[in-house]
Order: sequence, then structure tokens, then C-alpha cells
Amino acid sequence: MNGEQGGWAGVGWAAWTDPGQIRARLDAGADPEVLPRGRQRPLDMAATHGSAEVVAEVASRVRDVDAMEWGRTALWRAVFANRPDNARALLAAGADPERPMMAGWSPARLSLAGQHPLVTGELSGSEQAVVEESRRLTTALGKPWVEGVSLVCVAGIDAAEAVRRLDAEVVPADSVTPDDMAGWPPSADTELTMWATDVPGGCAIVQPWSYIASMPGISTRLSPGTKCFGMYFNPKGGCQGSTSLDGVLTGSDISPALDPSDDDSAEDILTAYLYQNDVLAYCCAWAGLHPRDARAFAGPPDMWLRVPDGDYRYRP
Repeated sequence: MNGEQGGWAGVGWAAWTDPGQIRARLDAGADPEVLPRGRQRPLDMAATHGSAEVVAEVASRVRDVDAMEWGRTALWRAVFANRPDNARALLAAGADPERPMMAGWSPARLSLAGQHPLVTGELSGSEQAVVEESRRLTTALGKPWVEGVSLVCVAGIDAAEAVRRLDAEVVPADSVTPDDMAGWPPSADTELTMWATDVPGGCAIVQPWSYIASMPGISTRLSPGTKCFGMYFNPKGGCQGSTSLDGVLTGSDISPALDPSDDDSAEDILTAYLYQNDVLAYCCAWAGLHPRDARAFAGPPDMWLRVPDGDYRYRP
């Protein structure tokens, strides 16, 4: 059956919640160890996207329920995806919650940072503080409208210093009209206009209608001696992020929704887990900003500014 595809040809995302369909595939000879074309293994797919019944079915067919791929086991994936029923099914199948992986974040340790711990235990004081701040931050920000918005979160400087570093002109708030914000494509002046707001830990630069605030030419001017996280919530292409450190672009085309890498730091893995469903909060957390509410991103801002004419797609 579908030999070239290991028996999995035509299986979509929804199938992983249907134990009858998956059981029929396996009974017909589908390979329980391999999915085609570089996709995750069947047990990994089930752990992340499927039902507990499917997880139990696939787990009963594999050679090693704790086999690792890309630095993690299926149990780790279930914990990261916040699928406690799937995690329990893997534990019942013999998965080891304490197996070391992912910069010290075993499935058991990672679960302590979530709502469904697998074991009794505690995180370190600093780790628990990160967890508590994530809960505060996501609650404080809520869900402001961000589609089409670009921004850069800047650590350690205030809005006035950001204006100076950008060689920008502060413009009156009443010079920016609702038509400016709604019009597309933006005019030459509007495309260079954005706002700035002080927040605990630094400041945020936001452009509600275009991508300029997230560009390397902005963040590399803002980041000497500090760091920035830029993000464009592209309505066509999804989230497009970048990092800058001390005036140098250090990462581009970043999507915080992606799984962490097995060579990420322990801090990065914890941050990815805590903010995987909230990109705006992730941007703030990465830069060390601690906004008390969403005003820096939803308005009204502290000030409007206009940067000099130039191509900000590239660093200076």
C-alpha cells in the first residue's frame, strides 16, 4: 500500500485524531517508524497533533517509544504542544519523563513550566520568575490587533534616545490622520512615520500600516550597546522577525511559532515554550520589556516620529 510513501500517502493533519483511520493504515502495512519527505515520525505527529487514542495505537507499534529525533522524544513534543492527554498515553506506553534532552529540559522539567506537570518538583527561582512573568505579560497585553503592524522592541533605552539614534523628527500627533493609518499604499511621508512609547525595560517603536519599523536599517541603528527584536506581522506571509545586538543584525526571518532547535540555549527553549502562542509577548520577553498593558502597541503612543528618507531594508 503506497510503498513509496511508507503507507502514509494522502494522510492529512486531521487523520491523526482518527484512531480508526490510523489503525487501518498500520494494519495495511504503513511503517510506524517513518513518514515520507522529511516529516516528523508517526509517533511525533500523533504526540503533537493527534489524539491520545492515536498516540497509544502508534506507540504500541514502534520499536522504541523514547527514540529521539532532532534532539527530543515524542513525550517531549506532547509536553511542548500542551497535550497532556497525549503525554499521559506516552507515559502509559513506557516513555521516560526524566530522559535528558534539549539543553537540560527533559519532558518532566519542561512540564513544570506549564499547567500539567508530569512529576512533582520545582523549577529554579530564576526559571519560575520567567514563568510568572510570561503569565503576567500575556495577560497584560491581551490580544491587540497586530495584522499588518511592524514593530521593534528595544532594550535599555527610552523613546527620546530612540528618536536621537534614528535621527528622526518628532511630529504632532494630530498630523497623523485616520486616513493616513487606513490608506494603502502609504504615502512617502506616511511610510516613514511611526510611533514610540516608553515601557519598563526600554521602549517600543511601532508602525501600524507598514513594515518599516521592523527593518534592519531601524534595528541596527537602535541596538548599539543593547539589543532589539523586530517583527512584521505580515498579513500575506505570516510573522517575520529579526534580532539585532550591539548594532549588528544577528538573526532574520524568525518565526517564534517554530519549534526550538536542539542547539538552542536553555533560556531560549523555555521562552519558546512559554510564548509559542503569543508572538507579541515573545517579542517583548526576548528584549526584556515589561509593558503593563497594550498601549505601546495599540496606542495612544507617547510620541509620533518620522525617520529620514532612506532604504531601511538594509543595515547602514
